[in-house]
Amino acid sequence: MLLEDLKPQVINILESKEQSVTDRLYEVCKLLKENVTYYDWVGFYFKNEDKEELKLRTYVGEKTDHEIIPFGKGICGQVAISNENFVVPDVQAQDNYIACSINVKSEIVIPLFKNGENIGQIDIDSDTADPFTEKDERFLEFVNQEVAKIL
Repeated sequence: MLLEDLKPQVINILESKEQSVTDRLYEVCKLLKENVTYYDWVGFYFKNEDKEELKLRTYVGEKTDHEIIPFGKGICGQVAISNENFVVPDVQAQDNYIACSINVKSEIVIPLFKNGENIGQIDIDSDTADPFTEKDERFLEFVNQEVAKIL
């Protein structure tokens, strides 16, 4: 399925007022994992109140121990500081990588902004080496822009 084809479904999920915000985020994670073959773990991290750390809010995929990530640590922690997309074609080549699963080969993390502030991110692990393209970046930026509207 093309990423573009998922956009209306993302909007429909996020606009559904019957579910809590966390449940809607979970449904978006599920939609992405089920429809993009190389999205093997999809989750949302958010800044943990006024602490310099990220807290996992919801995800779909293999269980993770990384529910709290200090700013600066790992790919997610680096994005919390840099405010920039981070695409990792080969996680083994990254010094500051936190391994979630031995199967993970690559990762993409896109910051989520609300009123110009980096408040969280979408994090995707892939068991495929180097699958992420600029299309993934643009699509996930779109997802985050839509998510920001309901926060």
